[in-house]
Amino acid sequence: MSYAKPDALVSTQWLADHLDDPTVRIVDASYYLPAMKKSGRTEFEARHIPGAVFFDIDDISAEGMDLPHMMPSAEKFAAKARQLGIGDGLKVVVYDQFGLMSAARAWWMLRVFGHQNVAVLDGGLPKWLAEGRPVTDGASQAAEKHFTARPNDALLRRIDQMKANLDSKAAQIVDARSAGRWRGEEPEVWPGRKGRIPGSLNVPFTDLLNPEDKTLKSGEALRARFTEAGVDLDKPIVASCGSGVTACVLALGFYLVGRDDVAVYDGSWAEWGKRDDTPVAVG
Repeated sequence: MSYAKPDALVSTQWLADHLDDPTVRIVDASYYLPAMKKSGRTEFEARHIPGAVFFDIDDISAEGMDLPHMMPSAEKFAAKARQLGIGDGLKVVVYDQFGLMSAARAWWMLRVFGHQNVAVLDGGLPKWLAEGRPVTDGASQAAEKHFTARPNDALLRRIDQMKANLDSKAAQIVDARSAGRWRGEEPEVWPGRKGRIPGSLNVPFTDLLNPEDKTLKSGEALRARFTEAGVDLDKPIVASCGSGVTACVLALGFYLVGRDDVAVYDGSWAEWGKRDDTPVAVG
């Protein structure tokens, strides 16, 4: 696949070969939008890869905020990671029930809190199932491990930084939502206005995936798609989306082509679109 940084992915065959490896922690980070009326945890308990634990994006989040699944404190993240058996020195493999949508959010969160040995399962649960590999049901438990949080704020952007970037244009903003939502021509998932951050570019996260099995496209194809959208791969980049989830798919794609410094705007459109002090572009 000629990725510059291939360590961010593992294949289904690799995971099958390491199912019983005590140094590997498998994590299901599936997330469903409220309108989908499904529970990632319920789906996990119905069917998951043996040995996996469930990473609840809504639970592992900041408290007392009117925005969805915002990043928690380092203390809370470390406590939740320990409870899931995610510890220092372990290799973490994250997947989701779509192929790739929310798994990259857990991948990014772990990196923000200093855990570098983390990869996404290429093709996720759908590819695993299509190959006839084993699954199990029920809730899961894991022995607690020690997790040391070492926050890397360079991978995270907040609203004040995003507003300042309107003037400085120091970073390119790349939006992972569909083209229709980015243009303000389709209904928006989150409350507030429709449209985009002025000056932002658009690469729908689905454009990074092979449609037949939801695996990541080749490094050459990823680079070509980013370049086609007007992204300069030599300049700073911040990924955005609806609520900070699929933006992480873009961050993963950029990582694979060599950019391990791409930040994610945590509040994304759920925050930007509902405020009255943030400009919006449409069309």
